[in-house]
Amino acid sequence: MGTELTRKDVEKIQQEIEYRKLVVRKDAIEAVKEARAQGDLSENFEYYAAKKDKNQNESRIRYLERMLKTATVISEDSKEDEVGLNNTVEVYFEEDDITETYKVVTSVRGNSLKGLISIESPLGKALLGHKVNDRVHIKVDDHYGYDVIIKSIINTVDDGSDGIRKF
Repeated sequence: MGTELTRKDVEKIQQEIEYRKLVVRKDAIEAVKEARAQGDLSENFEYYAAKKDKNQNESRIRYLERMLKTATVISEDSKEDEVGLNNTVEVYFEEDDITETYKVVTSVRGNSLKGLISIESPLGKALLGHKVNDRVHIKVDDHYGYDVIIKSIINTVDDGSDGIRKF
């Protein structure tokens, strides 16, 4: 099974592919031509840098196309009173006696430093489908887990502003 993406994720990835093919590729090819025209390629740093940039762009295009080819498109719909994709969740960590707020997102948008947790992470998986005041056990591995209590769920609209994480 491939990566789970929403329709908006797919659209963003398609836009990036198109931009890279039509704009970045053209600029990269031109940069290689200009650097090649400077003469001796054996000691031409600009040529090697331009080739590297061109190859990185082509690799990114292949990666994104492969991701789309193997992806599973999932729905953003969830019940109003349950944790679902793109919901903001306030969670109380019993062990630490702290409350944290997270937005549940697809793996390509996940960024724990910004409070965006992936539906494929242990916390994201465990929270999905639960309701306010539910105690949820988060199983990290076979030997460790912890409990959290869901304090609130905010149904947020995904405006796509989180962006797609660059790999």
